[in-house]
Amino acid sequence: MRALNTVHWLKLGAVASAAFLGGCLATAPSLGGGSATPVTGAAGGGTSAGGNGKLERCPETLGTIRIEENTNASWYNHYYSQYRLGSTVPMLRMMIQQSNCFAVVERGRGMQGIQNERGQMRGDEGRAGSNFGTGQQVGADYSLSPEIMMNARGTAGAGGAVGGLLNRIVPGAGAVAGNAKMNEAGTILLLVDVRSTVQISAAEGYSKNWDFGLGGSVFSAFGAGGGSGYTSTPEGKMVAAAFVDAYNKMVVALRVYKAQTVRGGLGAGGRLGVQGGQTEAGREVGTGAKPPVKK
Repeated sequence: MRALNTVHWLKLGAVASAAFLGGCLATAPSLGGGSATPVTGAAGGGTSAGGNGKLERCPETLGTIRIEENTNASWYNHYYSQYRLGSTVPMLRMMIQQSNCFAVVERGRGMQGIQNERGQMRGDEGRAGSNFGTGQQVGADYSLSPEIMMNARGTAGAGGAVGGLLNRIVPGAGAVAGNAKMNEAGTILLLVDVRSTVQISAAEGYSKNWDFGLGGSVFSAFGAGGGSGYTSTPEGKMVAAAFVDAYNKMVVALRVYKAQTVRGGLGAGGRLGVQGGQTEAGREVGTGAKPPVKK
C-alpha cells in the first residue's frame, strides 16, 4: 500500500509540474488592488482620485512645468542597465499633477506624435472646424530635472545586537537579523525658471528598507516552511519613494516661497565686487574710505 501511495503521489506531482510549466495553473489577472509605485491612483486636471495621502499638495497651481530627464547622464545609464526600469518621467508627471502644484506640458517623445498630428490636420486633408490653427501651444514656466544620486542594495547588516534582541522576543529569530541588509535610494530634484534660467528650488529625497533572509531553520521557530518571510521593495519602488520624498520637501518649501533678491538686480554683477570692476559692487569697492596721508 505504501508503494502504491508513493507511485500515486509521484504521478500527481508530475501532472502538477507539467500543468504548471504549461501555464494551466495560471490565475486570471486581478484588477487593481496594488500599485507599481508609491504614487497611487489617478489625476485629472486639478483633482485626483485614489492618490497617496502622504503626497504634499498645493492650494493653487503655480505655473506650467516640463520635465528634463538627462538620459545621457551616468546615473541614468546605470539605472537602466542594472534594473531595466526605464524613464522616471511618467511617475514624476503623475505625481506632479496629483499635487496640483504645476500643470505639466508635453515635451518628451509624445511631442513627435503631437507634431505629426498637427501637420496632418493643417494639411489639405484636415477637417474644417478641427481648430488646429497656430498659436495654441502653452509654454513651460519651469523645468524640473530629476537625478538619482544613490541606489544601493545590501549596504549594511543588522548586527549582533539586533539579533540578540530578536532572540529574546522570539527564540531562534536572531538568525533573521544576521541576514538583514538595508537597501537605500537617494534622489535630487532641481526646479529652474525657464525665462531667467534661475534655479528656483532644490530638494533631496531618501528612502530605505530592509531585506531579511529567512531559511528553513528560522521558519521552524515560527512554525512555517521554507521560503522568504520578507519581500524587499523592488528597486523601482525604492527610487520612486525617494522621488516622492524629494518632491514633498520641495512642495513644502514652495508653499512659503520667497524669491532671492540681489541689490542691483539679478545678473547685474552680484555683490562680490572686485577693485576696478565695472559692476555696481565693483564700483563700490573703488569708493571706499582711504587711509589718511602722513605729512
